[in-house]
Amino acid sequence: MTDPRPISDDSTPLPGDAAAGRPLPALYLGHGAPPLLDDPLWMAQLAGWARDLPRPKAVLIVSAHWQTAPMAISATNTVPLVYDFYGFPQRYYDLTYPAPGAPGLAETVKALMPASEPILERPSRGLDHGAWVPLMAMYPAADVPVLQLSMPDLDPRHLFDIGRRLAPLRDEGVLVIGSGFMTHGLPFIGEYFAGRPGAPQWSVEFDRWAAEALATGDLDTLFAFREKAPGMPFAHPTVEHFAPLFVALGAASRPDDAPRTPIEGFFIGLSKRSIEAR
Repeated sequence: MTDPRPISDDSTPLPGDAAAGRPLPALYLGHGAPPLLDDPLWMAQLAGWARDLPRPKAVLIVSAHWQTAPMAISATNTVPLVYDFYGFPQRYYDLTYPAPGAPGLAETVKALMPASEPILERPSRGLDHGAWVPLMAMYPAADVPVLQLSMPDLDPRHLFDIGRRLAPLRDEGVLVIGSGFMTHGLPFIGEYFAGRPGAPQWSVEFDRWAAEALATGDLDTLFAFREKAPGMPFAHPTVEHFAPLFVALGAASRPDDAPRTPIEGFFIGLSKRSIEAR
């Protein structure tokens, strides 16, 4: 790290890999919607994944649900929630996740970016459901400081470069997470919402293509997913749920190595494939 400022005022030694001087991985995960919290399999998968990781000193998360240019960071002290969904039972709007803020991490993130990539502060902007839903499953005690960073655009190479600038955070015990959904063709899954088993062919084909490209480290193919991936545009009528993958890959030390896949399968016809890149 070139910036001497700490990411947190907490001087507690880092556990696991971070304590041993090995960087934490970078993650890309499927975050679902609030009903994920009622899915025992998915909750168990996310919780088990978190248990297998060294405990992070902080989490920096990029969600499909926050895109603004220039980039922005969320609240850094008290971290409220954004209930950015509609039509769900009231109990989902009553949920809280009082994670600590991460003002030191915010300053470090800003210092890592060049002058051409300014970061604005949005002190009233809380965590959207792309951030707090999976974190509620992974760190239910809400005792890990969290900072959310927006995506300035949806260009894969630009997001990959942003991830590369964030990579040094992993050496300091920060868990960098891109939160999206490997397939997200919501307009085309009505039958699966109604209980039809399995997944549509476009979702299966895109998932298989992405798994192969990740396994072979074919970044150029992944960057060109709009043109090269089977199942498009049904798999991603809009691409914001795939885009956080590139931040995570950029933050990895070896983005062209095959990542670990702790979660795969389908939920209401959409691919849950989630990866851990080193």
